[in-house]
Amino acid sequence: MFDNSFINRVLHKSLWLLLLPACMVWAAFAALSRPVLVPEPRGGNSEFASEWQGQPLRPLALSEVEERFARRFPGTLSRLTNGTQVLVLRSVDRPTRMLHPATDCYQGLGYRIAAQQLERDADQRLWRCFEATRGSQRLRVCERIVDAGGQGFTDTSAWYWAAVLGQSRGPWQALTVASPL
Repeated sequence: MFDNSFINRVLHKSLWLLLLPACMVWAAFAALSRPVLVPEPRGGNSEFASEWQGQPLRPLALSEVEERFARRFPGTLSRLTNGTQVLVLRSVDRPTRMLHPATDCYQGLGYRIAAQQLERDADQRLWRCFEATRGSQRLRVCERIVDAGGQGFTDTSAWYWAAVLGQSRGPWQALTVASPL
């Protein structure tokens, strides 16, 4: 009457129908059982360094788009410069999908992304780097996320799931460095 492939498909789909709600309940319970931290005021944050690579940092004003984003962001957002490079520093209080890869931001601003790769700096820290080009402007952009225990992430999705599953504890510091080429 029914062949084995039909029965297997029905069982497979039934299992997913049962498993999906269970996962949703588990995720909701996990989110509710974690304490919610109240975000600090937006804009500049005195926690961040006053110098970068031996050069003093000075704050830059956030753009209108950045200000709008910062109002909803669960943490702080600062832009600084050492005169050559622009640093975007984000302190994140809880796991959020609002902390996304810098490639997304640059593409949204009209940049073409190329040469994505992982690199180690002089201190052997791993960074995700890429080139961003818009018109005649060429930038080298590198980013990483560090948790309260010093564990580093170069992939925002890996950071997010580690944070949600309790494998990484906050607050987290996300640093994006843009240098002219």
